[in-house]
Amino acid sequence: MTSTSPKQLDPEAYTRQIPFFNYRAIFERFEDDFVKIFRDVGKRGAFILQKDLFDFEDAMKEYLNVKHAFGVADGTNAIIIGLMTIGIGPGDEVIVPSHTYIASAASVHLVGATPVLCDIGPDNLICPKSAASKITSRTKAIMPVNVNGRTCAMDPLFKIANDHGLMIVEDSAQAFGSKYKGKNAGTFGKFGTYSFYPAKVLGCFGDGGAIVTNDDEIADKIAYLHDHGRNKDGAVVAWGTNSRLDNLQAAFLHHKLKFYHEDVARRRAIAAQYQAGLGDLPQLDLPVAPDAQPDHFDIYQNYEMAADDRDALQAFLRENGIGAIQQWAGTPVHQFDALGFKDDLPATDRFFKRTLMLPMHMAMTDEDVAYIVAKIRRFYNA
Repeated sequence: MTSTSPKQLDPEAYTRQIPFFNYRAIFERFEDDFVKIFRDVGKRGAFILQKDLFDFEDAMKEYLNVKHAFGVADGTNAIIIGLMTIGIGPGDEVIVPSHTYIASAASVHLVGATPVLCDIGPDNLICPKSAASKITSRTKAIMPVNVNGRTCAMDPLFKIANDHGLMIVEDSAQAFGSKYKGKNAGTFGKFGTYSFYPAKVLGCFGDGGAIVTNDDEIADKIAYLHDHGRNKDGAVVAWGTNSRLDNLQAAFLHHKLKFYHEDVARRRAIAAQYQAGLGDLPQLDLPVAPDAQPDHFDIYQNYEMAADDRDALQAFLRENGIGAIQQWAGTPVHQFDALGFKDDLPATDRFFKRTLMLPMHMAMTDEDVAYIVAKIRRFYNA
C-alpha cells in the first residue's frame, strides 16, 4: 500500500467509493484457502463438535492466555450462558453501560434478571462512578462492555466490585485481542465473551461467538450448558441449550486467527492516519491514538468519533462515496422507549448526539484514508 498525504489530495478532484465495511473482501482475501477448508471439512463430514472446533478453542486459549475457551453460536448466547453459570437469575440486577449493543442488556433480561443501565466516562466506556451509584441490595454483577476494540480501565471497576461483594463479567464482543495493562479483554472477570459476527476484526461467515474463563467450575458448567446439558459421558445433568460454534466456521476462524496480528496492525495504522490527519480539528473528538495511553492496547474494531454538525457531516461524506454510520442506528440502550427504561444518562445522551463512525477495515488503502481525511477537512473548511 502506498502512502499519500492528505495535503496532496484535492478533495474536489474525484470521488471514491469507500463502504463502511467491505464484506466481500473478507472472503476474497483468503478465498482459495477458504474453499480448501470447506472441501476438507465437507469431505470429512465434520460439522458439529469436531477437531476443527477443538483446535480453534485451543488456539484461542493460547492467543488470549486464558485457561478455558468455548466456541458458541453467537455473542449473545455467550453472555446468556455465562450468566447462567454464575447463577444470575430472577431478582438479580446486573449493571451495564447504555453505550452498547442491545444484546448486552437483553442477555441479562433473558436469564430473568434486570439490566440496570449506567453512564459513560470520558473514554466513552463504562463510568465507574455512575456504575457505583446504581448498586442496590439486588446487584450481583457489573458488566463492563469493551466497545470499539478498547478494554475498559478495570482497576476502578474491581475496587467497586470488591468493596460491594460483586462479580465482574465482560462483554468483549468488539475487543478480541485488546488489552489493559497487558491483559486481554475478556480474561479479567468471572467470564468474558466475544462475537465473531462477520464485521468483527475476527469474524466468520455467519454468527459465532466464544466464552472464556479461568475458573474451572465455571468452565465445567459452560461445557454442558452450551450442549443441551450433556456432560462428557453424554448424560444430561442439567437443563441446557444448543449453542455450539459450527465446526466449519471454527475452521475458518482458526485460519484467520493465524493472520490476526496483521489485521490488528493494519487497523492501528489506519487509526494513526486518522489521528495525523484530523487530530487538529476542534470540531472532532477522536478515539485515543495508538500507544497514546500505555495501559491500553486498542485493536480499533471501530473508529467512533464525536463530531460537530454530525448529521450534515455524515450526509456530506455519503455524497462523496464514504460510508460513515452511527453505531446501533444512533441509539443507546436507554433510549429504546419500548423497553421501558427511564434513566437519566447525560454523558451518553451528549455522545450519541455527535457520534459517527468512519470506515475501518482491511480492504482500505492509505489513499482511501487520505481521501476520507481530505473530505472531512473540506467539510470543516480546514
